[in-house]
Amino acid sequence: MLKHRGFPGRLPGTDHQFVIRRANDKGATPLIRRERYRDRRPGDLRADAAFLGALWDHFGDQPFERGNLDAGRLSWLFGREVLPAQDPFDPESYEALLVVDEAAARAAFPEVFEA
Repeated sequence: MLKHRGFPGRLPGTDHQFVIRRANDKGATPLIRRERYRDRRPGDLRADAAFLGALWDHFGDQPFERGNLDAGRLSWLFGREVLPAQDPFDPESYEALLVVDEAAARAAFPEVFEA
């Protein structure tokens, strides 16, 4: 499992985790598309925006390996702002390649891209 050096571990001042410490012996937790409902808590929305901002700062529009990025946090963005970068895509692989869809990310989280 690739560890993304310099990537923030969590949203400061919260328990919203961005990375995991070690690989799961049973394999990677599968990435799924989680529905984001209107009534989500503001803290969860801030965590999504901060995580997307960290992805953009760290990788930009280039494909990146899933590695030690938290599956739960990725799943809130997966299928919308974060897309598979390879075909076939294995949602249960630490080596799976992902990419940030800049247009979708700018539409959903404009505050991340403001200077």
